[in-house]
Amino acid sequence: MARPGDTKGRIQTVARELFLAKGMQQTSLQDIADRLGITKPALYYHFSSREELVRSIIEPMFQDGEAYVSRLEALEEVHVPELLREYFDFHYRHRDMVMFMLREMISLSGQGLIDWAFTSRERLTVLLVGENPTLEQATRATVALGGVADCAVQFVDAPADQLRAAAVRAGCDALGLPSDR
Repeated sequence: MARPGDTKGRIQTVARELFLAKGMQQTSLQDIADRLGITKPALYYHFSSREELVRSIIEPMFQDGEAYVSRLEALEEVHVPELLREYFDFHYRHRDMVMFMLREMISLSGQGLIDWAFTSRERLTVLLVGENPTLEQATRATVALGGVADCAVQFVDAPADQLRAAAVRAGCDALGLPSDR
């Protein structure tokens, strides 16, 4: 017999697969229960709602991201290429969830998950160009961060190390900095 933690993990795994394949709104809790061979009340025993289940699937990515941003904020000096490399790695590691969030932005906005993503980007912008940047500085940071993140999820067939190097160079270029700095 499976332990409750095993069932909860299996529910998250199946829900994640179905959400990624069909979308959140097109996946019912009954679909998840059917795939697992459990009853819908058994699913509700572990998760009181679809929103709670979705949050449990996405939250590890946010915890990882929060740890990354907080660690950078604690540094005396930020090495921009390293920040961009780690930013790429974060998005590359979580690219399935990033794509899910982009597709489900409207549905997820009510849960505060999208707000966290924008707040994190603002915190990283401060690390890149300082407090109260000019419009040009803020734009450069936005292009750098957005470009690095987009590269991590868009070019799925490119070798990760080559893609990361190209994305970091482009991000540094957007900031007007050498990539070896």
